[in-house]
Amino acid sequence: MADPPGCCSTCATCLLCPYSCQWITAKKEKRKGLRTTKYDCCWFLFLFCVFLFTLFWLYCAIIILNDFHNFNEFIFRQRKVWLDWSLVLLIATAVLISYSSVLLVLALCLQLCGQPLKLHWVHKILLILTALVVAAAFTGLGIKWAEEWKSARISLQATGPFLHIGAVGGMTLLAWPLASFIYRTRSTGNPLRALHCHCGWCPASCHPAEQHGVQQWQQVSSVVVKPALAPTYGFPLCSFPSADGVPFLMHDEELTRTTNVQAVFPERAALNSTAFNWTDLQQLDAGSWFLERRPFPTVQSLSPGDREEAAKQRIPSLEQALEAAKQSNISIMFDLRPENHSDYQNFVNVTLGVILRSGIPLQQVLWLPDGFREDVKQQAPGVQHVYGRKRVENEREPVLHVNLPYQEMSSEEIRQYRQDNISVNLYVVNQPWLFSVLWCSGVSSVTTNACQVLKEMKHPIWLLPSSTYFMIWIVIDCVSFLIIIWAFVLMK
Repeated sequence: MADPPGCCSTCATCLLCPYSCQWITAKKEKRKGLRTTKYDCCWFLFLFCVFLFTLFWLYCAIIILNDFHNFNEFIFRQRKVWLDWSLVLLIATAVLISYSSVLLVLALCLQLCGQPLKLHWVHKILLILTALVVAAAFTGLGIKWAEEWKSARISLQATGPFLHIGAVGGMTLLAWPLASFIYRTRSTGNPLRALHCHCGWCPASCHPAEQHGVQQWQQVSSVVVKPALAPTYGFPLCSFPSADGVPFLMHDEELTRTTNVQAVFPERAALNSTAFNWTDLQQLDAGSWFLERRPFPTVQSLSPGDREEAAKQRIPSLEQALEAAKQSNISIMFDLRPENHSDYQNFVNVTLGVILRSGIPLQQVLWLPDGFREDVKQQAPGVQHVYGRKRVENEREPVLHVNLPYQEMSSEEIRQYRQDNISVNLYVVNQPWLFSVLWCSGVSSVTTNACQVLKEMKHPIWLLPSSTYFMIWIVIDCVSFLIIIWAFVLMK
């Protein structure tokens, strides 16, 4: 068998060294009579499967970045150590996918050069470890964070066309080493089977442009965001009562993550925030942690003046937040915690008193807690009630506002709610691709940690009508089909 054109012994040696750990030339290899055995083909197939497995995990890792702040908070509550674990996830995934990709490219190049695929035992062990690590990652995701599988399904509405193009491109590139393998081994099988497999590929059915034409896209009416990053249309708040009855704003039930309570009150640091009176709470630094732990990448863009201002922050009271909302003419949606407290009804009454005394228009207040909702309707009839559940049949009073995780509402449900004049707010939406999908579905508003990104979006990403996408699909598949035929003819 003659050497392939352009494949010199030096190139063959450079390919064999990292793949097989053998410094041998093509001629020496032939003299030894080594060939690619069925055993070697099985290891190549395993390598290819590990590559696809790791590539799928990379896709899932990118998707779950939207919700990774919740994972960081979960780890902090368990270990009391703050770290942006998304960087660890991406670095580890990049190492695994790079390793399997390099080995796969080397194997394909060796096949084109007519060299044996003798995978070294070290690579075999590392590939097995890679598969086990990725399998463990998927297992942990399914056990501890199962709702992310719904996120992956939603992402197909945005990434379907790109996955389709990537798959067609990959199949086209694989046609060359496949043709080389078939003709070199003089297989009796029909090489056109590969073409048959290729023609069976169909366009992605989840692309939003196929489900909703450009004319059907609606602009989201508001973006409800967490207030730490930038001024926006509305604030979602978590309100707690202090020990002396002053409602204040706090996300966590404890103070250790976002304040210096361990330095000021070390013996009481582990207590619930409601165990502190308002005087104690005002002694805590609630801004420096943001600069030190950098929970969001936007911290790096803060000016020296902004950093100085952030370091001076104290825990705000609900009264202060309502005053700011009244002056800025924005809405506030807040929850009241802890819900399981024995004196929760008194918390509700105290909070309502603060709202009524603030003078804020009640239509700007979106009430989320379910406890004692009837009392709230009697004391403050103008408050807008938001429900953290889907509507049910035979609802006694019409549900006009719902607030749910974005995984729990399908595009069809969102459109139906909007047709029935029900406002839909979904949380937490941080990535532009997810915001675009929900925008196209007709969602009323979203809760986000990345308002500085989403507020700059003037329209959804990928404004692609279904007819245009269909034409792209036909052209790409036809071109790929012709290239595959050419590869088999040329290699023959």
